[in-house]
Amino acid sequence: MTLLKPTKAPLAEVEATISSGRAKRKAKAGPDAQLGRRTMWGPAFALPHGLGLAIFTLLPIVVSLAISLFRWPLLGTPSFLGLGNYERLFSDPIFGQVVANTVLFVVLYVPLNLVVSLGLAAWLTPRIKGRHIFRVIFFIPSITPVVANVVVWRMLYQPGGFIDGTLQSTMGVSAPNFLGDEHWAMMAIVVMSVWQGFGYNMLVFSAALDAVPENLTEAAAIDGANAWTIFWRIKLKLISPSIFFGTMMTLITSFQVFAQPFILTKGGPGSATSTIVLYIYNQGFQFHQLGLASAAAWILFVIILGVTAVQFLGQKKWVHYDA
Repeated sequence: MTLLKPTKAPLAEVEATISSGRAKRKAKAGPDAQLGRRTMWGPAFALPHGLGLAIFTLLPIVVSLAISLFRWPLLGTPSFLGLGNYERLFSDPIFGQVVANTVLFVVLYVPLNLVVSLGLAAWLTPRIKGRHIFRVIFFIPSITPVVANVVVWRMLYQPGGFIDGTLQSTMGVSAPNFLGDEHWAMMAIVVMSVWQGFGYNMLVFSAALDAVPENLTEAAAIDGANAWTIFWRIKLKLISPSIFFGTMMTLITSFQVFAQPFILTKGGPGSATSTIVLYIYNQGFQFHQLGLASAAAWILFVIILGVTAVQFLGQKKWVHYDA
């Protein structure tokens, strides 16, 4: 009987078998196997930011809600009140005046900011020579520290300042006491705030207007539409998402106004220019009532949330996302 000697398979057949096995294992594992190994780096890179958000944002929000349910003096033992701080705020005429002042500021400031921003953005067309220089000049107040701006405007407003001195030297009349008269103080803060904040919206609106297709405006001009009709009927609708964005951001920031009344008037005369955030600051750091300050902060949060929700529900009627 003769024995058959085993034969060695050619090297090419061995490599083909190994490659076929690898292909079968990859097909069995599916396309998500390699993707899973890649996506594990996403949470790893996001972890530091997530920890910072949780520790410095989410945790203070939860703690402030808990503090709002206590009588919590800065030095002393806290005592549980439940909704007592909220009941005190709703029955406090000073807090009612503060809320009314904040709403008045928002009603005056937001439309003026949007009108000035949109008007300057419409003026800064590509036909204007040096439009980039004008953009920089108009944007400078937005990046200048607000405290520095407020100090300069305080010197302009005060008796004997630039405005008063100019009126006396040119017309022989004195300017009103802008910061000491309750009829002028809020308007003085609004004017200063518009000058401080219109630059950001102006850049947003200007970029949106530059993105309007020229063929639409040229076709409208050929059909006999004038410049105002083109702006109102075409450009304004096409940039409505940018206007909505600017409106939302301006509303949110205007409800949180603090530095202007704090430095210009300290909330006076009386409480004519005291805002909700200034009230929160005074209760928390002047009168050391942390529970009352936290409750006022949550009321402000609810107000901003409600206004934002109304704006999002109403955007369907005037915001056009399709060109």
